[in-house]
Amino acid sequence: MPEEVVVMDEAAIKRALTRVSYEIIERNKGTKDLALVGIKTRGIFLANRLQARIKEIEDVEVPVGDIDITLYRDDLSFKNDSAEPSLNGTNVPFDINGKKVVLVDDVLYTGRTVRAAMDALMDVGRPAGIQLAVLADRGHRELPIRADFVGKNIPTSSEERIEVHLADIDHAADAVTIIK
Repeated sequence: MPEEVVVMDEAAIKRALTRVSYEIIERNKGTKDLALVGIKTRGIFLANRLQARIKEIEDVEVPVGDIDITLYRDDLSFKNDSAEPSLNGTNVPFDINGKKVVLVDDVLYTGRTVRAAMDALMDVGRPAGIQLAVLADRGHRELPIRADFVGKNIPTSSEERIEVHLADIDHAADAVTIIK
């Protein structure tokens, strides 16, 4: 039976997102020309939480969008099932040209999801720069990608799995767990 260890509870996630919000503001010298884009699925909910924290801190509502990377993945041909990929659509309701875009995701692992997200984002427009914020970085990169903002570094073995549960979508308490 798999062993599940909670590495971040609801309070730890909230603290991490607050810290990341301050880091985003500090690194970008405020919120001018800043935008957040969540990678479907959990990245969207994390981007919305970051937007709320930034509003509390700076009293500015940073625009938020979401991006679907399904057609940009490099592993579609390796999937075992023959079903067509499920497209959920991209929703970036603002002009990203010249903006400092922070991509937001739950877990950074091999870097392939982030590479696909950058490709998808470049099809939407040409940002002045792209930064990456993740709730958890577990290592094991296959591509030269690193996060600019990390909620928590969680070293794992390749046999372990990280799961992020968010009340917004999972109907369970916020938590980050390692499944051994």
